[in-house]
Order: sequence, then structure tokens, then C-alpha cells
Amino acid sequence: MTIINSIDVNEWIKNKLRHNEERYLHSLGAQEAAKKLAAEFGADVEKASIAALIHDNAKCYKYEELLKVIEENNFPVEEVIKNNRKVVHAFVGACLAQKELGIQDEDIINAIMYHTTGRINMSLLEKVVYLADKIEMKTRPPEQINKITNVLEETKNMDKAMLISFDMTIKSLIDRKLSISIKTIEIWNDLITKS
Repeated sequence: MTIINSIDVNEWIKNKLRHNEERYLHSLGAQEAAKKLAAEFGADVEKASIAALIHDNAKCYKYEELLKVIEENNFPVEEVIKNNRKVVHAFVGACLAQKELGIQDEDIINAIMYHTTGRINMSLLEKVVYLADKIEMKTRPPEQINKITNVLEETKNMDKAMLISFDMTIKSLIDRKLSISIKTIEIWNDLITKS
């Protein structure tokens, strides 16, 4: 049990996701995966655990509610992010982690904020939380988990694993005719030139 700002984080996230059991299970799975990745790659295990557990804290908010949180807290979010219904929850989640839990650790906040879109020059913690979100075993499809974890095991290279993950994400967004975040395109281009 982690206490932040006199709040039990486990109870806080359970309450945030109380109407969506699968999302809560996903958060617990991401926490487990993040701890393992952090230990393996040398990231701070406690920070990874917290960030992964609460990464989707705003996922169950309606789109209008997400925009309201941004406006009421004067939280800096680019228009292109605000207009993307699939990714804005991550930025609001970072805002709520600051406001309600009092988390000021910039790396934890960024790990929450960029767990969906990614960004160029992600920190080790950001990469851990991003990948943990994709490979957690409680709700993610086995074929997705296996593709990413196979690359991780073979190469021990998080960037290569992220590239596989972004590849699947971008293809899925195209197939569903959904918009792709500029940040995702930027990191895809950056990772592809490094591979």
C-alpha cells in the first residue's frame, strides 16, 4: 500500500475505476509488468509501480469531463491532444495525479502523460510505463504481449520493443480510421531511424 498526500493510492485508483472492472484489472496488470521491467532495466521500481498503477486514472471520464478538468486546472495541453479523444485521458490523468495525490515527481507525471502517445527522448521510467501498459497479462491479447516481449527478450532493447508496439498501434489506428497523435508519429520516425 503506497500512501501519497495522505491518500491510499490503491483505494484512490480503485475508486476512480470502480465502474470498469476490466480497466482496474488492466491497471493492476500494468503495475506488475512495470515492476518487472523496472527491475530488469534499472528504473526506479517504486516510481514505476505508482505510475503504472494510476496511468489510466482518467480513462473512464467522458470526453466533456476531460476537457473540463483541463480548463478548471489550467493544465497545459496542446490543442491537437485536446482534440484527440483517444489520448487526452493520459494528460488529464497526469493532472489529477498532481492535483489529487500531490505527485510532483516530473518523471512520474510524464510517464502517465505519455503512456499513450509516447514522445521523443522518453525517460527510462516513461518507457517502462509505456511498455507495461502494452504487455500486462490481465487484459492484453497474448499475440500483442508475445510480439513485444519476444523482442525485449531477444534484444534487451526497449526502443526496439517500443517500435514494435508503435507499429501495431499505428496499423490499428489506420485500420479503424482513427487519428494518430503527432507525438506518436514523431517518436515512430525517431525510433525507425535508430533501428
